[in-house]
Amino acid sequence: MSFTLHGIAVSSGIAIGYAHLISHTSLEVAHYVLPKQFLAEEIERFDHALMATRQEFASLRSNRPSYAAAEFDAFLELHQMILDDPMLSIGPREMVEREHCNAEWAIKVQTDALVAQFDEFEDAYLRERQADVKQVAERLLKQLSGQPGHQPTSARHDIETILVAHDLSPADLIQFKPQQYAAFLTDVGSATSHTAIVARSLNTPCVVGLHHARELIREDDLLILDGEQGVILVNPGKAVLAEYKLLQSEWELDRKKLKRLRSARANTLDGTAIELHANIEKPEDIAEVKENGATGIGLFRSEFLFLGRDELPGEEEQFEAYRTVAEGMKDQPVTIRTFDLGADKQIKGAERVSNNPALGLRAIRLCLAEPQLFRTQLRALLRATHYGNVKILIPMLSCVSELNQTLQFIAATKQGLDDEGIPYDRNVMIGGMIEIPAAALALNVFARKLDFLSIGTNDLIQYTLAIDRTDEDVAHLYDPLHPAVLQLLAHVIGTCNKLDVPVSVCGEMAGELAHTRLFLGMGLRQFSMFSAQVPTIKQRVLSTSLPEITSLTQKILRSDDPMKIRELLDKLNA
Repeated sequence: MSFTLHGIAVSSGIAIGYAHLISHTSLEVAHYVLPKQFLAEEIERFDHALMATRQEFASLRSNRPSYAAAEFDAFLELHQMILDDPMLSIGPREMVEREHCNAEWAIKVQTDALVAQFDEFEDAYLRERQADVKQVAERLLKQLSGQPGHQPTSARHDIETILVAHDLSPADLIQFKPQQYAAFLTDVGSATSHTAIVARSLNTPCVVGLHHARELIREDDLLILDGEQGVILVNPGKAVLAEYKLLQSEWELDRKKLKRLRSARANTLDGTAIELHANIEKPEDIAEVKENGATGIGLFRSEFLFLGRDELPGEEEQFEAYRTVAEGMKDQPVTIRTFDLGADKQIKGAERVSNNPALGLRAIRLCLAEPQLFRTQLRALLRATHYGNVKILIPMLSCVSELNQTLQFIAATKQGLDDEGIPYDRNVMIGGMIEIPAAALALNVFARKLDFLSIGTNDLIQYTLAIDRTDEDVAHLYDPLHPAVLQLLAHVIGTCNKLDVPVSVCGEMAGELAHTRLFLGMGLRQFSMFSAQVPTIKQRVLSTSLPEITSLTQKILRSDDPMKIRELLDKLNA
């Protein structure tokens, strides 16, 4: 039987293959009472499953493959924290001993209680972490059943296979990658869910939010997954299959052609030079940056050096990481952001409890509240400036007092290095992230005190619209083309250009092809994105004439009609 399913497109590409259903360990487990003489054995069984799950996480962390998204470390750290929560690590053990129940039932009861706690959070991001709690509990249950993790085996080796699951964790996707599966699809998830982020980083076509795909699709059904439109075609007819095979060939041919642009300069048709930089999270990412032809590092997310570990990185370890990137990029610019921790990215030694972490002590606020931690990083950063074209970027600035305190920290750190005779670039450029509406609206004061600015569209959009993009219930309201968002972006870019202050965009919008010409028309001349997105954006830049897009861009910015904005954007990209 042929039918079509519609979901959320999160990672582009066309995949054709046969369905392989991933078993889902249900939390609806059996409940039975154990005789007293078997309790010790049951507790030992739970302890073994807990230890095995911890070892599984440790193995994933220590054997992190090169193709894993840098965000994977943060996701893994979150799952480790959930596993270590007393409600999952101690509660089931006590419940088995107290109520003489089986370990599976104890895990189920404790998980339900923990999920209920998350459901009470006002912060939408924390509410969505219910899915992470369930994923961790499922790993425990699989260990108890003697089937750790998912089993990504298939009898088919000569054809492409598409994984079909109710849900997949980031760890699942990383474990499946070596099996060369063509694509993934899940019942749950949003465009900005953890699964979606990892799928994009793996360049693997993916559709999520299909709701009942796991129930409707059968093992070995022939599937067409359109990661651009968010469509799944099940058992398509010959004509449809032939059409999509042609589209798939064209898409793969286009990808090969893009690789030829690696050494080409990113100049528009009228000769305007555009800088295309890359976002990275670890020194090992430099190889991919060069492979894709990026001309610098627009954002080095330094917080990923702090995650997934028991001890914080010291000055020397940080310095070596920063120096490696600086030397690896030679004279090309390397912008390193001071750690953006807090919210969902906690580190041991600086944990803070907040009812609303996204609006709480995070990024520069946490840096200023933890001066020793901040000072250590600043010393490492400044020392690294001696070895390349390093710039320092400050995240989440909202008021001038934060900026003044930060500049004082930097000045004091420089003085300390001077006293010790340690070399550094005395003219190092200091920049600030514009990702809070207050900073965008009070831009002049930041532009006067900083050497450059970088727009973080991810946070700027969600703070402007009061929408948590990771919350599946409201993710559809997260709109980069909202008139208010476009006005803020145009204001920041235009003001910086008038004041002759360099400005870039380093959020996800920078790597989205549909927005490239819109940004160019606003006056943006520097983009920073995932390395894999650079060739596609470069191709769009090379085919763009700035004089020809100016008029349409202005019409878009003058419009307050969302439908009209999208119609004009389609014309801009025609």
